[in-house]
Amino acid sequence: MPPVQLFDMSKIDLTKIVFDKEAIGEVNPQRYEMQHLDGVIWYDKDKYLILGYKDVTENEFWVRGHIPGRPLMPAVIMIEAAAQLSSVFVKKVYELPGFIGFASIDNAKFRKPVEPGQRLYLLCNITTFKSRKYTAVIQGVVNGTMVFDTTISGMNV
Repeated sequence: MPPVQLFDMSKIDLTKIVFDKEAIGEVNPQRYEMQHLDGVIWYDKDKYLILGYKDVTENEFWVRGHIPGRPLMPAVIMIEAAAQLSSVFVKKVYELPGFIGFASIDNAKFRKPVEPGQRLYLLCNITTFKSRKYTAVIQGVVNGTMVFDTTISGMNV
């Protein structure tokens, strides 16, 4: 049984974009094949919550080889998208300076496949936030169904 969603997405205008790819690029250095966050829709600075998304397309670098005839988004790419969202949050919203590197992953569960043509929503809750390191619970949701959940941490390096 998946955990309860971090927040109710039905109360959020999913058409509103708070940070687009250009704004994300101002704080995240990933480019080309490694840019896996398309937008941020909403955040609550006081509650440490943020909602972003990745539009999964037929043009993703992994489509041809993972898996031929039935492309499935690799789990590691889902986690990378989650890490990029948490990085945007601490850099854009909390103005943490410097480069944010991936520090750890715990308790990852992958529940359903993600395929081209789907929008992967990323729900994030920063649970610990210190000057150099943070921890975040992140959930991936497609069409109202949780497809993965994990806990990751990032570090100012």
